[in-house]
Amino acid sequence: MTMPAAVSTALDSRELSRSYAYCEGLARREAGNFYHAFRLLPADQRRAMCALYSFMRVADDLADGPGLSEEKRRPLQDWRRQLDEALEGAYSHPLHPAFHHTIRRFGVPPAYLHAVIDGVEMDLDAAHYAVFADLYPYCYRVASAVGLACIHIWGFSGEQAKVHAEAAGVAFQLTNILRDLGEDAGRGRVYLPREDLERFGYKEDDLRRGVRDDRFRNLMRFEVERAAAYYRDAEPLAPLLRPAGRAVFLTMLRTYRGLLDAIVRRDYDVFSSRVRLSRAHKLWLAARALPLSWGWT
Repeated sequence: MTMPAAVSTALDSRELSRSYAYCEGLARREAGNFYHAFRLLPADQRRAMCALYSFMRVADDLADGPGLSEEKRRPLQDWRRQLDEALEGAYSHPLHPAFHHTIRRFGVPPAYLHAVIDGVEMDLDAAHYAVFADLYPYCYRVASAVGLACIHIWGFSGEQAKVHAEAAGVAFQLTNILRDLGEDAGRGRVYLPREDLERFGYKEDDLRRGVRDDRFRNLMRFEVERAAAYYRDAEPLAPLLRPAGRAVFLTMLRTYRGLLDAIVRRDYDVFSSRVRLSRAHKLWLAARALPLSWGWT
């Protein structure tokens, strides 16, 4: 869905309302683990999170949709150009007015948004990383940069909050990588560093065939502990956030940490079916954080 580019003018209130409604509808349909957490926020912050999510969703869809990688580069380049134009007030997508309003109102640095597109573009190439230091920039771009944008909407105190937000993004993305090992390998993407595979004598072909033996379990224990270390580094972010943002962050942290724990409980079986948390469990996690969002604790 698109609309003609507009010249830079003061936002019409009806146009802005329609744009936010578009973003909220998209987030409600697509956000999954995130939308229940968004609902813990005051209305203005919730709408802002929906606008931010919608921008990220479109970028992801452009990269993950059907077609050859080279065919997707131009649409992503166009989306990057349209990002810069939207921040100047020229809109070419229904989400742009709400997105621009959000970025301007909450002072989200545009560098984080460009980093997300950089990360999405990395997925257009077959993912292969020699060492963890090569994988880290990818995790930063597709996840940490998102979290750093989020804390500007939630409100935070002190520069150290950014350090913990970066760690949270890495923890979340490592969890995603472990959960989706089989699916990604089938698409030619092997995110686990080659040095890790070699350390445990496990090969990329084993991953594509879904081999789950002692080599794989030892590899997964190593990767789970790495992710757990980033979760520990992320936890100090909570008291640095305003109450409603703290509630959202803790809900998301517990959700993703719950996925990591579920992988362990399944004896690292990420091949037979997708690791998920039930909708009831996710609702319980959001309800658990309600007192925080109200400032009761």
